Amino acid sequence: MERQGIIAAGNMLVDHVHRIVQWPERGWLAEITHSERSTGGAPLNVLLTLAKMRSHMPLQAVGLVGEDTDGDYIMAMLDQYHVNRQHVQRTSFSPTSMSQVMTDPDGQRTFFHSPGANRLLDLPAFDRLEGSMKIFHLGYLLLLDSLDLADKEYGTRAARLLAQMREKGYETSLDLVSRKGDPRYQPLVRPALAYLDYLVINELEAGEFSELPIRIENGEPIIDNIAQAAGLLLAAGVKKRVVIHCPEGAWCEAPGQPGEWVPSWQLAQNEIIGSVGAGDAFCAGFLYGCHEGWTLRKSVLLAHACARASLLCANAIDGAKSLDELTLFISENSV
Repeated sequence: MERQGIIAAGNMLVDHVHRIVQWPERGWLAEITHSERSTGGAPLNVLLTLAKMRSHMPLQAVGLVGEDTDGDYIMAMLDQYHVNRQHVQRTSFSPTSMSQVMTDPDGQRTFFHSPGANRLLDLPAFDRLEGSMKIFHLGYLLLLDSLDLADKEYGTRAARLLAQMREKGYETSLDLVSRKGDPRYQPLVRPALAYLDYLVINELEAGEFSELPIRIENGEPIIDNIAQAAGLLLAAGVKKRVVIHCPEGAWCEAPGQPGEWVPSWQLAQNEIIGSVGAGDAFCAGFLYGCHEGWTLRKSVLLAHACARASLLCANAIDGAKSLDELTLFISENSV
């Protein structure tokens, strides 16, 4: 029987999202004009975006949350969107991970993050997963302390996990966290690449891994360097597809094939309500295309449409659209 469905695992948290009038100087006050709560982190954002697409594919979450009100909220959201939460465990040893997210008038976000229970998520949580599922997506490396630990055989425990998932027949996918100047990009990311089918990251993460400049002084992306970074990631072991996305577009490439720059649909600055979760929305659209066997370009176009929809709302989930709405938008706006 053909495998169907996507498992998303890793960082589960609650985003407390605030819109502020301006970013204050140190020691000064900034007014909050609006606040709301939403789910955050790669697995929740990807799964709930896919659920709102009404794709009818099986969806399963794997993670660890605290025995607190934020943990209750995450469980309720998974139930609301009919995502299997059998493998979302709870702990009394640590609170649910959370972020205070400040969004300025330009739509730029700043995160104050409390790692919480995500630090404790480890290999035993991934035993006895549903064997009929097709894709296993993990996010984010560099923010899962137990899985980022060294492993004598595989390099890291995350690499061991991804190797085990491939041995069990899953296609594997990975996302990273954006941490400027973090010296762990090479030692923590490289071991995992040999056990990956899909890698979906942004240009900042690609720059940290490749150590290549990604933008020129005026802010424009250096597409040649983004392409070079994708080539380095494929050479390091990614089996099927690498996508490096940024607001202007995405470079996508597969082994043995020429890469391609796919521009995004641009929004005016005053149209962007918030960028929280836009990268995860992009990932959800891309993984849907991979799951369905779409071409690389078609998968990236859906990813762009998902990210655009996300930018029109303050949190990571409210902007998500149905697959019918997304494909209609693409058909009406493709060049």
